[in-house]
Amino acid sequence: MLNAALRHAASSRKRYVAELSRLVAVPSCSFPGFPRAELNRSAKAVADLFRRAGLQHVQMLSIGEAPPYVYADWLHAPGKPTVLLYAHHDVQPVGDEDKWKSPPYRAEERKGRLYGRGAGDDKAGIIVHAASIEAYLKTAGRLPLNVKLLIEGEEEVGSDNQPAFLKRYAKLLSADVLVIADSGNFETGLPSMTTSLRGLVAADVTVSSCAQSLHSGMWGGPIPDPVLALSKMLATLIDGKGLIAIRGMYDDVRPLNKIEKESYASLRYGDALYRKQAGMLGGVEVIGGKASAPEKLWRLPSISVNAIQASSRKDCANIINASAWCRVGIRTVPDMSEEKAFRLLAAHLEARAPWGVKVEIVKSTSGHWWGTDPSDEVFQAARRALSKGYGKKAVYIGTGGSIPFVGPFSKALGGAPALLIGVEDPYSAAHSENESVDLGDLQKAILSSVHLYGELAALE
Repeated sequence: MLNAALRHAASSRKRYVAELSRLVAVPSCSFPGFPRAELNRSAKAVADLFRRAGLQHVQMLSIGEAPPYVYADWLHAPGKPTVLLYAHHDVQPVGDEDKWKSPPYRAEERKGRLYGRGAGDDKAGIIVHAASIEAYLKTAGRLPLNVKLLIEGEEEVGSDNQPAFLKRYAKLLSADVLVIADSGNFETGLPSMTTSLRGLVAADVTVSSCAQSLHSGMWGGPIPDPVLALSKMLATLIDGKGLIAIRGMYDDVRPLNKIEKESYASLRYGDALYRKQAGMLGGVEVIGGKASAPEKLWRLPSISVNAIQASSRKDCANIINASAWCRVGIRTVPDMSEEKAFRLLAAHLEARAPWGVKVEIVKSTSGHWWGTDPSDEVFQAARRALSKGYGKKAVYIGTGGSIPFVGPFSKALGGAPALLIGVEDPYSAAHSENESVDLGDLQKAILSSVHLYGELAALE
């Protein structure tokens, strides 16, 4: 059964690329103001793909005003595990269209990569699920285990309706293992499984000193400038090495376990490669202390000023601004509390406000970190599958960003282990112009999924 499925997947490579191109052609942006009809059309295209793959009970599900989810299943392997496969069909806006080298919604292949909005994030994940299932159903006529598929339509805008959706459809979605195809590989061709995600807590900080903006010539000197006051406060957030200088912020950080240490070390991810991938300018220092680049990115908290505003470059005038505003974001890690991190941040800034300026701090965003133990047999099975599919030993990595629904999703399934994999790589430019996916990795991810079903079916 396995070998026939692998041969089918290998011989269908061009067709899979064509299927992905059809999905990319639908502008399924879920942001407010974009056509809802395109999200409906995208969901229908996914449903049609699943029917062609041989899946059953294909249907579009919705809740409230949420864009449609697509559900499908194949449940004819009694006594075998049930795996819930997740991806999403909605995409980000295209950004600056002038920066695209080809139309964002017309997939174009260049130098082994397929370019187009959603090609990597996350329509490639949909193709991986559909193609690997089809490989079995079109050859053996059956799968070695049971599968359910759920393709979301609002991931890019925060999955606000997902908790209610999971509650309503809990029985329909029940499964033993959750496979989320919405992550990526550490490097092109290197199969990677994400075992930790950073959380996020952000604060809006407003500093004021007068009721209205004032002429800087007539009033400047005695009155505190809110922009300078805010600048002085922000400058205290990190020390000279770039480490967070807020007392207590590192107290609850979970140490790396043995598997993580070994996997991170095997990446040989030093400052030179980090500089290259991040596009750092020459002469700019890598900060954050002596920890390795993977540990800084994935398992240590970080702090950043996401935006700052007083007046604007367009409306710049010779004034002392009445107030200055900024948003400060803290990326949290296992086992930090987002609420505690916010309290520590707020107390730190308030204590360092100079000259009696008025300070208002409001929490604007909060999302929990996620972490799992890769020593579990499910993760070992997935590692074997990825290694076979890519022809290279798979590694465990973290992700510095957040996917807030992973933890709640797993909890809604009764604590089912979550395997977080994907096809993106550091050059995919997800959420940016010229998004792409490496077509070699797309094929290897499909082969890995074919292996994964066999590996999971063999578990107790």
